[in-house]
Amino acid sequence: SLSDSPVTLKILQNWVPRVSHYFDKEHYTYVGHQIVIQESIEHFGAVVWPGALALSQYLESNQEQFNLKDKKVLEIGAGTGLVSIVACILGAYVTATDLPEVLENLSYNISRNTQNINMHKPEVRKLVWGEGLTEDFPVSTYHYDFILATDVVYHHAALDPLLATMAYFCKPGTVLLWANKFRFSTDYEFLEKLCNIFNTTILAEFPESNVKLLKATVREN
Repeated sequence: SLSDSPVTLKILQNWVPRVSHYFDKEHYTYVGHQIVIQESIEHFGAVVWPGALALSQYLESNQEQFNLKDKKVLEIGAGTGLVSIVACILGAYVTATDLPEVLENLSYNISRNTQNINMHKPEVRKLVWGEGLTEDFPVSTYHYDFILATDVVYHHAALDPLLATMAYFCKPGTVLLWANKFRFSTDYEFLEKLCNIFNTTILAEFPESNVKLLKATVREN
């Protein structure tokens, strides 16, 4: 149920103001590391959305509740890679996935921000929601402790494949952490469908940015 009262938070303006020669680079600090993100205006997936800031901040602040060290983490719709980078800094084995056209920028951001970190090297892979899951990520080989997703729900046609993808990867013991800016009725309809499939709680709300952070786990009969 969604009855537990979520904590109310603000998205902290913790990116570092600095003069940059590139209009397309954003500078953030999480877990004591400066992270430089190159954005691309060509793709939705190549901009840092508020859900990514919310989840990055939450993971940094709640390391005891959600300890990512040596855990297997899959990010779906990784976009610029900010959340995957933070998860990597926190010690996770990270697989960051997105559409083929986003992977070049995603790989660039992840490699540049994790190359000097003495952690598990993250992997970047193509994942089109709902397509080729059993071939590319067979259940016998791939099991994840955490599925991370931020701002994956907006006005697009792939909401059912997205839900199917979440259901595919969420096995018993897996925790799905999903942060999203809620704008449209379709966002709430997706949330309702999610609640029908998973045990779902709202962990935090960021009212000024309309972001909710949810935790979902598979129902074990």
